[in-house]
Amino acid sequence: MSAARIDPSARVEDGATLGEGVEIGPFCTVGANVVLEAGVRLVSHVAVTGHTTLGEGTVVHPFASLGSPPQSYHYKGEPSRLLVGRNCIIREHVTMNTGTAGGHMETVVGEGGMFMVGSHVAHDCVVGAHAVFANNATLAGHVTVGDNVFIGGLAAVHQFTRIGDGAMIGGMCGVHFDVIPFGLMMEGHPGLRSLNYTGLKRRGLTLAQRRLLQGAYRELFYGAGTLSERTDRVAGEFGEDANVMRIVDFVRSVGRRRLTVPVDSVDHVGEPEAA
Repeated sequence: MSAARIDPSARVEDGATLGEGVEIGPFCTVGANVVLEAGVRLVSHVAVTGHTTLGEGTVVHPFASLGSPPQSYHYKGEPSRLLVGRNCIIREHVTMNTGTAGGHMETVVGEGGMFMVGSHVAHDCVVGAHAVFANNATLAGHVTVGDNVFIGGLAAVHQFTRIGDGAMIGGMCGVHFDVIPFGLMMEGHPGLRSLNYTGLKRRGLTLAQRRLLQGAYRELFYGAGTLSERTDRVAGEFGEDANVMRIVDFVRSVGRRRLTVPVDSVDHVGEPEAA
């Protein structure tokens, strides 16, 4: 078994759990309730505190702060947690906070994510696997992000918003409402732009599968009747396709925020309501 390598300038509090092959670089601080699983590497000047677990093989770059208390007036010091999955890349100045009693007491980040400079994951967020956050992408509290989501630089997501699997949020977007799986938002377009066709191609979906999703998208947002009626029609017509049903299930499982729709959709209602 390979013992942890700790730079003499680093501070590791008694009680911290260090897995096999952990590397803690110069001027890092690791709190008493921190778990660093096998192969975690803190490059230098990293602060890991609170009840925080970093998954196997995760690498954290200088000046990141992980497990610090929530930026919430409602937080009263409860022992909430931050759980980060394996093989994540966390770049400089990234911040991730623990959860709150008003949420579910933990913030969760899935495996294989890349969090670029200055990105932020707030309290009680749940981020899926293989997410990519570009520079200064930020989540407010209680946001849920699916698997394989890309959030562009300087984009900001409103609290309690849901972003479905495979969605892409372009740089500088303000996301006020839920974004369906495989949805695409772009700066300069206040609503949903289209489906994330580039992402679908990269995930290996065939032309026929992409056209099926396109047909479902058109019926969902441009068909006749209410959103509920259109959702039922999409489920009936395209229900054998698993990807379409991910969109249907997302729409049916209504969250705290309403749905982001195309600006020319029959459901478009103009400017966002007050928070």
